[in-house]
Amino acid sequence: MLKDKVIVVTGGSDGIGKALVSQLLQEDARVATCGRSQEKLNALITSHNNQHLLALPCDVSDEGEAREFIEKTIAHYGKIDILINNAGISMRSPFNEVSLETMRKVMAINFFGAINCTRYAIQSIIDNQGSIVGISSIAGNRGLPGRSGYSASKFALQGWMEALRSELLDTGVNVLWVSPGFTKSNVRKAALTKTTSAQGKSPLNEDKLMTPEECAALIIRAIKKRKRTLVMTAQGKLTVFMNKFFPAWSDRLTRNFFYKNGVLIK
Repeated sequence: MLKDKVIVVTGGSDGIGKALVSQLLQEDARVATCGRSQEKLNALITSHNNQHLLALPCDVSDEGEAREFIEKTIAHYGKIDILINNAGISMRSPFNEVSLETMRKVMAINFFGAINCTRYAIQSIIDNQGSIVGISSIAGNRGLPGRSGYSASKFALQGWMEALRSELLDTGVNVLWVSPGFTKSNVRKAALTKTTSAQGKSPLNEDKLMTPEECAALIIRAIKKRKRTLVMTAQGKLTVFMNKFFPAWSDRLTRNFFYKNGVLIK
């Protein structure tokens, strides 16, 4: 079903994005991806030698770089069928301590990064009646303490995609947003502190979390089925349910999960 489809995955050199690239290539798709680390991109190319993979350096929060990446992809493959806006970054700090620079950086990558890439890919996607996919988070359904900037960026992403879906309703383009639960990756180590430096460690036991490969497989299945939304993990689905029907209780449960004795621990 995805054979010879041109699929763009932003942030494809690590985590969920890397797993998506690998599995899409196994589906015989023609994949273009980007990332900020040339070293990681080179390793990705080496591990998928002789496959249809275009990997380019790009900071999606920079409109010029995002436009160049999309234009090079179309020049290379002739079109774009599916765009997966996966590139993202997290943060971890109480709001009353966080720098506004951290808040702006998270929004620039998670929200405007998706907007930048989609704006320059959208006509090709419309022409091919393809799909636009946004990798959101449970934090886009339920604001998470210590991650106010991250939650804001994901709520913004989902609101924008919902509006986009309505705009594209008669074009044959499918719009899907994905809300993974906690997934084993480097995202918590790379999450920004209150001063924009990386956290350097994860507050969770990563080995007990969903793997990027499991997450990618579910995303690809949802793309094939042209689903509207995908919420992952039992904990994630319960969080969304509780927040919708028991919001006050959800506030307390969420607070208790992330805080201990008034201190942010996760």
